[in-house]
Amino acid sequence: MTGYLTRRFLGMVAVLFALTAVIYAVFYVAPGDPAQLACGLKCSPVQVHQLRGQLGLDEPVYLQYAHFLKGLFAGRDFSAGAGVLHCDAPCLGISYRTNEQVTDMILNRLPVTASLALGAMVIWLLLGIGSGLLSVLRRGRLTERLLTSLTLAGTAVPVFIIGLLLLLLFCAYLQWLPFPTYVGLSQDPQQWFWGLLLPWTSLALLESAKYARLTRSSMLETLAEDHIRTFRAYGVSERRLVTRHALRGALAPVIALSALDLGTMFGSAVLTETLFGLPGLGKLIVSSVNILDLPVVVGVTLVTGFSVVLANAVADVLYAAADRRVVLT
Repeated sequence: MTGYLTRRFLGMVAVLFALTAVIYAVFYVAPGDPAQLACGLKCSPVQVHQLRGQLGLDEPVYLQYAHFLKGLFAGRDFSAGAGVLHCDAPCLGISYRTNEQVTDMILNRLPVTASLALGAMVIWLLLGIGSGLLSVLRRGRLTERLLTSLTLAGTAVPVFIIGLLLLLLFCAYLQWLPFPTYVGLSQDPQQWFWGLLLPWTSLALLESAKYARLTRSSMLETLAEDHIRTFRAYGVSERRLVTRHALRGALAPVIALSALDLGTMFGSAVLTETLFGLPGLGKLIVSSVNILDLPVVVGVTLVTGFSVVLANAVADVLYAAADRRVVLT
């Protein structure tokens, strides 16, 4: 197990290093002038040239990337006219518009997105696995056809439509819930829960349909294997086969997919955060794109990529713990 963990860690480090290189090349080496973006369209060529020197964009590309990596591990300094701005590690840059450290901007909004993603994941796993299990137990009956129709409809409806319907139903028409307002968990846990309940449900209803279909197909595939037929020959009940054997085999792809979805949720929950007014990473990257704040866009993209790689590494470890054969491959 130690050797497997070591290989997995080294592989994760290599992927993260390649990720930083690709993201830096896409945003800073691709055609375009970051200094022009930072300065704005009304700047003169002389002003753009001066700003390019302040940002270190007049150096060779390999030196720029080396400074970028140095900032991640040891911090770096940025020229600010007559003074110097120091960016502590891990330094993702300085905002062009506000002169704030991008790391601080992300850390201020990260709890919001993390709360949204983790809460929604708990709900979609409960709904998805439960619906898939129920459809297998009731296969060939009306319940299975009804659940199959609901999952197909769930995958086809966009998340902003689900969110709007929930707002209209529970907040405007029934008035069972107040309109969502984010409150930090440490400030008021009860208000934190009620403020995120509808955003959680919007994301969970969309994702649970996918997990219900995945759980159902994986369990039916497991039920068709030879060892399940052997259990049936020995008189093991169908309910026991489904809940004890088929469900265990179906959890492996569910674990892998949930880790990937959780990682991507840190940058892809833009519509949900915008619809419900949540000040998370999705809303941050949208506002940064609108004002052409390149360091913030790069920082959020890096954090999203890191979260995907880290989530997949954790999923591999959990998968190996559940199935020891993975360690031997």
